[in-house]
Amino acid sequence: MIPIKHLLHINSSKEKVFKALSDEKSMAKWYTTAVSGEFKMGAIITFEFVNLASFKFKIISFQENEHIHFECIESEWDNIGHVMKYDLDENGEKTRIRYTYEGFTEMDDSYSNMNYSSGKYLESLRQYCQYGKGEAFGSSNYRS
Repeated sequence: MIPIKHLLHINSSKEKVFKALSDEKSMAKWYTTAVSGEFKMGAIITFEFVNLASFKFKIISFQENEHIHFECIESEWDNIGHVMKYDLDENGEKTRIRYTYEGFTEMDDSYSNMNYSSGKYLESLRQYCQYGKGEAFGSSNYRS
């Protein structure tokens, strides 16, 4: 497997960042406007990118204010079984996120697209946590 990894710092508390990663309404502000599901261990979360794709992810690891890991269980694309991880810790006055996306076997166009999209949405998460306004897919301020 060839993972995608990103490391970023957000000038917000771990609690605020974790809420943005584990709350339906918060996630709709920075990821995609169509998020549904209850964020708890074993739950199924649906991320819909209207007129593009819909994904169902199962929460496979959940520790409040520390990490949340999702596994893709339903998709129109070839990413069933892929795992998306957000691991948090404090680094000085900031929250550090170690993001990992696992499941690709080659560095093809799908890998490249996911790498770019991951970075874009992580920056949207940072903007949401620091300034209250992200760039969720489907929102008026989304940049395609």
